Amino acid sequence: MHRIKFMIKQFLKEPLWFKILISATLLISIVFSSSFLSNNAYFQSCSKLAAAIFFCAYAIKFRRNLVTSVILFTSTVICIFLSILAIYK
Repeated sequence: MHRIKFMIKQFLKEPLWFKILISATLLISIVFSSSFLSNNAYFQSCSKLAAAIFFCAYAIKFRRNLVTSVILFTSTVICIFLSILAIYK
């Protein structure tokens, strides 16, 4: 619970552009991955690209913590790979 409170406090201290970027990419990822839009490969690809931007933004943010940064950059690469795979499927 303390870690969640810390993450919320940290998010509220961020600049406005970062809050907008994170919120928008998270919202796009959730909306485009919904079952209503699951028939279109481009929406699925866009959803995965938005998730990649989300992970990359936080990986850059946490670059001082090597383990966390590597995990988030790895998630970014996986999302990009899955996005490409979704288009050519």
